[in-house]
Amino acid sequence: MSKEFTFFLHKFAPMNTELVIEAYSPKRKAEWDAFVDASRNATFLLRRDYMDYHSDRFKDCSLLISRGDKIIALLPASAHGREVRSHGGLTYGGLICGYGSDFSASTAVDLFNEIKAHYKSLGFTSMLYKPIPHIYHKYPAEEDLYALFRYCAQIEECNISSTIDLTCPIRFNSTRRRQIRKYSKTGITIREESDFNGFWNILTKLLQERHNTTPVHSLTEITHLHGLFPENIKLYCAYDAAGQLLAGTVIYLCEQCAHCQYIATTEAGRQQGALAIIYDHIINNCCEGMRYFDFGTSNEDHGRYLNEGLLAQKNGMGGRGIAYPIYRIKF
Repeated sequence: MSKEFTFFLHKFAPMNTELVIEAYSPKRKAEWDAFVDASRNATFLLRRDYMDYHSDRFKDCSLLISRGDKIIALLPASAHGREVRSHGGLTYGGLICGYGSDFSASTAVDLFNEIKAHYKSLGFTSMLYKPIPHIYHKYPAEEDLYALFRYCAQIEECNISSTIDLTCPIRFNSTRRRQIRKYSKTGITIREESDFNGFWNILTKLLQERHNTTPVHSLTEITHLHGLFPENIKLYCAYDAAGQLLAGTVIYLCEQCAHCQYIATTEAGRQQGALAIIYDHIINNCCEGMRYFDFGTSNEDHGRYLNEGLLAQKNGMGGRGIAYPIYRIKF
């Protein structure tokens, strides 16, 4: 029997078995992580070690959904007053589902009804739902989007990200290509780093000066997460011939997609096109087997402001639009 065939064989529970919703607890961590790893749409951000690094700031109210004795879905979630969010500390965190036919569009519709009833019984009045963008899916998994339509969910927020399809990438524009040719010859080198301190100083200064804000993660937190997920969280930096740090980017490597979590450059790095050189290196050397390279969003104010300059930079390197919508469901 071929691997392709056995991959789709599943132990099915009777379809008339009721859905069972259970609150997550730490004793279910191994079950949660195993389902995440075997799912068709989750990434390492939805493993408990990543979700729980800021558990002191978010009250977890995640769910495990079963039919019979089999888990068929997970819902990462946190409480925010009388609203539940999936998930408040993550960019995305909608329903996580497996490959079996026991999770279909019909199941998703039924499941949303049960989820609404569950959270309503706990006193919540609405849900902010962040579906996992399809560029992270290992196999099509948009049954939740259909269920959202059926329950009249409204789009609360929409951000636009710039993404390269690595199976047929658009070339960097002529300006970026000239920068790469010119400054690669001057001795700019790219290195993967395990020490985030130097880059974090540049990033923090840049965010403070331009946006009067700070990185979402502290230096301690990103160092901790890198230690937990060293194969998924990478820092790549560009240095000039004298060894001066010019620019860097923190990349989250998921199974299907490499995502830029943080980018920052010095003025010297900007003038020398250091970020273009870094991206050229990553795209050509660090994304083997992946379908997408995602530069990240170019929005502020919950999607209402579009940073057109930043968007143009990403488009100049081949990025094209992927929407990150967020929905609201009233109970």
